[in-house]
Amino acid sequence: MGSRSERTGGLVYSTDSGRMCPDCRHPMAQCACRQLRPVVAGDGVVRVSREKKGRGGKTVTVLRGVALEPAALIALARRLKTDCGSGGTVADGVIEIQGDHVERVMQGLTAQGFTVKRVGG
Repeated sequence: MGSRSERTGGLVYSTDSGRMCPDCRHPMAQCACRQLRPVVAGDGVVRVSREKKGRGGKTVTVLRGVALEPAALIALARRLKTDCGSGGTVADGVIEIQGDHVERVMQGLTAQGFTVKRVGG
C-alpha cells in the first residue's frame, strides 16, 4: 500500500494553484475530501492555551474546540491573526497564532459570541 506521499506522488504545492490537498490532489480551495469531513461537534467551548513545548522555545497561542466549517475556521484565524498583528496557521481544526496573545484572542472570541475558556498556565 505505501505511505500517503507515495500514493499521491508527494505533491503538496503547485505554482499554478498553490497548496494541494494530499488526499484528493485538488487545490485546497476546491478540495473535495475536506468538504465531506464532518465538523467536530465538541462541547461548544473554545479552549485557548499558550504552548512552547516542541516549538524551539517560541510561544504560540493555540485554540481548540472551535466548531466551524473549514472555510469559516480559516476566516476566523485570519481575523484573529490580523487583530494580534501576528502570523499563524490552521491545522486539523486547531488554530495556532504566533506569540503570546491569549488575552487578546479571548476578548476577540467573546466579542464574537463564543464561549471561551483558558486552559493551561
